[in-house]
Amino acid sequence: MNKLILIFISIFLLFSAGILLAANPKVLMKTSKGDIIIELYPDKAPITVKNFLAYVDDKFYDGTIFHRVIKGFMIQGGGLTPDMKTKSEKRPPIKNEASNGLKNLRGTISMARTADIDSATCQFFINLVDNPFLDHVPNDPAHFGYAVFGKVIKGMEVVDAIGASPTTVKGMYRDVPVEPIIIISVSRIQ
Repeated sequence: MNKLILIFISIFLLFSAGILLAANPKVLMKTSKGDIIIELYPDKAPITVKNFLAYVDDKFYDGTIFHRVIKGFMIQGGGLTPDMKTKSEKRPPIKNEASNGLKNLRGTISMARTADIDSATCQFFINLVDNPFLDHVPNDPAHFGYAVFGKVIKGMEVVDAIGASPTTVKGMYRDVPVEPIIIISVSRIQ
């Protein structure tokens, strides 16, 4: 009987440890150029991940585009429709978590924002290369940085293909892909 109790306790502890060490959430971003899987880091950027996943769960990103592509820098999306209209934002801006220690390295996803440090809402960008000038510099408000909150773990070739797209000017927007690159859907996969 004691062996049975020990086995039960061992299984319970292993199961409990598995819950505590649960994997980071992942999302599948289906685009007109292919699929991208992104792992999110809620332990480093809890506010940003919660905000991003709220937009994912509301299907806000479905049907938006990558509206800004700069070769050798980044691809930006999540806020405009194919006709270059701003999608109505449902949430207020969030606190910038750029001081979380994560760096804007190739394949990382960060929040786009205005010159106002705490202005990020729905738009994000994926770094095509290491961009250290976007990182937080402690005690320097002029270089507060852009909050990294995840990384592409599959589909970087898709990101690179988007990053190689020819661009043009459309109205007030520069660096717009000539052929619209649609974010068909973004959904949780874990």
